[in-house]
Amino acid sequence: QVQLVESGGGLVQAGGSLRLSCAASGRTFSTYAMGWFRQVPGKEREFVAAISWSGDVTDYVDSVKGRFTISRDTAKNMVYLQMNSLKPEDTAVYYCAAGALLAVGRRANEYDYWGQGTQVTVSS
Repeated sequence: QVQLVESGGGLVQAGGSLRLSCAASGRTFSTYAMGWFRQVPGKEREFVAAISWSGDVTDYVDSVKGRFTISRDTAKNMVYLQMNSLKPEDTAVYYCAAGALLAVGRRANEYDYWGQGTQVTVSS
């Protein structure tokens, strides 16, 4: 069982930065791939970034490549999403997820555990 709690969301101007954090509980955290997804009202949850259980493999949706960086600190049971050069279209509720994957995955149904989400709002 893994419990996830996101933090770090907020209101930022376009071009600014935010760092999202995801605190995980559970002894098996180190064996799970971690992902960040986002969702706006009326739309499906969208993959943003993922990192493998080892931290060696990362994946990003094209729209955030070069701007967002996912990382994990297994010793602290933490996952981070550093978001730079934010755009108004990045506005969404961001969710952290954990999945028993060999590497990384982009589909929401590949992930077993989800946090409650944190709101990110980017003003123009």
